[in-house]
Amino acid sequence: MVYEDKLQNVSVLGAAGRMGRDILLLTAMEMAFQKLKPANKKRDFVLNAMDVDDKALHELMEYIHDQAVKFAEKGIVYLRKVYARHHHLIDNEEIILQFSRDVLQVIRPCTRLEPTFDSTVIFESVSEKPELKLELLVDIQKNNKNTPWFFTNTSAIPIDYLDREAGLEGNIMGLHFYSPPAVNKMVEVIKTGNTRPELSYFLKDFLKNVRKVAIPAYDVPGFIGSGFMVRDILHAEEEVKKLQQDVSFIEAVYIMNIVSQDFLIRPMGVFQRVDFLGIDVVHFTMSVMRPHIENELIHSSLIDQYVEHGIRGGLNDDGTQKDGIFSYKKDQIQAIYDPGKKRYISIKEIEKSCHSYTGKLPASWMPWRKVKTNPDKEEILKNYFRDLKALPGNGSLLAQNYLDRFRQIGKNLVKDKVAFRFEDVNAVMEHGFQQAYGPINKLF
Repeated sequence: MVYEDKLQNVSVLGAAGRMGRDILLLTAMEMAFQKLKPANKKRDFVLNAMDVDDKALHELMEYIHDQAVKFAEKGIVYLRKVYARHHHLIDNEEIILQFSRDVLQVIRPCTRLEPTFDSTVIFESVSEKPELKLELLVDIQKNNKNTPWFFTNTSAIPIDYLDREAGLEGNIMGLHFYSPPAVNKMVEVIKTGNTRPELSYFLKDFLKNVRKVAIPAYDVPGFIGSGFMVRDILHAEEEVKKLQQDVSFIEAVYIMNIVSQDFLIRPMGVFQRVDFLGIDVVHFTMSVMRPHIENELIHSSLIDQYVEHGIRGGLNDDGTQKDGIFSYKKDQIQAIYDPGKKRYISIKEIEKSCHSYTGKLPASWMPWRKVKTNPDKEEILKNYFRDLKALPGNGSLLAQNYLDRFRQIGKNLVKDKVAFRFEDVNAVMEHGFQQAYGPINKLF
């Protein structure tokens, strides 16, 4: 079956979720563009947006409309070419309105699973719970006569496990979109030894059309991104334990956040990253990985503490940061949760002592955003890391230990056949996690 035929009836499961809604948006826009091609004039494109929350589906349609309008406004030059044959569309506003209509026109919101029984492609993006995913996959496989292709959005669950347990006979691949999928260009692509080649061909075309950078990964729990992220957190936790010989728990946590963000020139500190992803999500990811990783203990007592105290983190529907390990105001850290005192402590109470402990940054330091977009990034980083090594102080030592572990994690992912190449690990760090550099380089 050709690409356009396979794309004619698609379903997104968990469509109103934070990841699902952007997968739906990307798919709806791709369908709209395909529909505008003269060769597809006689093809009908249907996109089932399946979610159990009817109210969330209503809000989803508003979100899709708003995002389609924003896309059209930014890409109006391109859209004028796309709609060039539509002579009744004169000004930009008419084209923007028409594009948003074309995107919404293909979507069919539904709260029941039955419409998915006619789909040939299923994008599954429900909660990261193996039993829930399996329940849906099995139900669709049993009732859908089209032998659908399944693409499951997961950051940790082995694809072979889902394939085997759901009896999909190789008609499944894993996708690990990075948040938010509508903006972040990175997608990890995972196939098993049983995956049918036709799925790879379709997915290659789809991801190219929605402008994603596809990085292959072996079917190992956690894949590249989550595998790296979890080990990064566990290293920071080990350092927190050591630091508690000199400082309090919350000071140790904040110090490691400073080191991992400022001293390593990252977009956010390691524990702020945990809040961004969601503490409960990180906790669950570790629980999914743990049974499948024999040589390492994938467990965090630090994360356990916050989960036990009901501290969750994650993002609000508007993209702002929820309170987690830290509390936030306009996405800026304001306080840190102290599990011992069961309340947030203002950062102002510990900020001075923490910065005194880490010491000053090298004079050559530049903030992450300026480094990442600088055409001389490589030279800037080389000079910075050279200065960092020569700098006395606790912050420098902690940062150098972190960099050593950073590199080792990256190398191990290739050695243990999680990533295919060192370049793939670097790409996930630089594009997926938006870092200025990957772990395997000659910069440090």
